[in-house]
Amino acid sequence: MRRMITGACLTLFTFAGIGIGSALADGDAAAGEKVFTKCKACHTVTAGKSSPTGPNLLGVVGRKAGSTDFKYSDAMTKAGAKGLVWDEKSIVKYLEDPKKYLAGYLGEASVNNKMMFQLKDEKERENVVAYLKSLK
Repeated sequence: MRRMITGACLTLFTFAGIGIGSALADGDAAAGEKVFTKCKACHTVTAGKSSPTGPNLLGVVGRKAGSTDFKYSDAMTKAGAKGLVWDEKSIVKYLEDPKKYLAGYLGEASVNNKMMFQLKDEKERENVVAYLKSLK
């Protein structure tokens, strides 16, 4: 009997933990839109508009890295050629430290990348991703 109760509690905590983890990873699109104002100096999310300083991020979630008409760094081009597709997790990690992320992805000690901006707060990064996902 004791073993059954312990097993039931463990199962309940496991499912509760999964639910909590999923909720935290989703981010808040409205909060992300506010954080994205830090990105607007270099990026746009308006269809048909581009920026000379950064690629248009409309539709970036699910897109192959380095695949728009922007002139990307060699590192970003290599990452795309190697198969990097921007999903939620990869964008969250990339925004923390773009050069470090690409160097790790490419297996190189260091890389030259155009994006110098770093967004250190994980919740802000998750919110920005939620905002980018919400755009149509």
